Amino acid sequence: MTVLTRKGEETRKRIVTGAAAEIRERGAAATRLEDVMAHTSTSKSQLFHYFPGGKEELLLAVAQHEADQVLADQQPMLGDLTSWPAWQAWRDSVVRRYLAQGPECPLNSLLGQMSGRSPGARAVTTELIRQWQQALVTGIKHMQSAGEIAPTLDPDRTAAALIAGIQGGVVVFLGTGQITHLEAALDVAIENLRA
Repeated sequence: MTVLTRKGEETRKRIVTGAAAEIRERGAAATRLEDVMAHTSTSKSQLFHYFPGGKEELLLAVAQHEADQVLADQQPMLGDLTSWPAWQAWRDSVVRRYLAQGPECPLNSLLGQMSGRSPGARAVTTELIRQWQQALVTGIKHMQSAGEIAPTLDPDRTAAALIAGIQGGVVVFLGTGQITHLEAALDVAIENLRA
């Protein structure tokens, strides 16, 4: 990609965030480039200047934006899982964030609507899960070295199970509007770390 000016970067970012909002509202399949142009007040020539590959290139940029947002929404807590209060703060921030976002969460958009559309979007999703899992593994290993978590616990499998539990809780929340399953998944996982 060409090096963009500051103004160019801002325009590209506006297009990506606007497209993300449209996709969360309408779905990836139903979102048209015309919808994105209207939402972001950009012309067709501007859109194709920044995304010469059209909708597929824009969707890939949105997938990366949404993946980055999922991790950013959990910081700084996710990067500092070094004590039980830190784990609780991370848990609370995850629940608060999903309550605030409701069905318009980036992860729902990324996993539910975009990751199956192209190998590029699937690669973005795979990298997101890898980074998220690695952050949890780092926290678990830190707590193991401090003697707070049993050394026999497999950090990779435990982090993978924790992410799967979060995703299951989010799916139930999105389908029912009830956050209790997400809270339970997080609470039980953290309790099991203490065992």
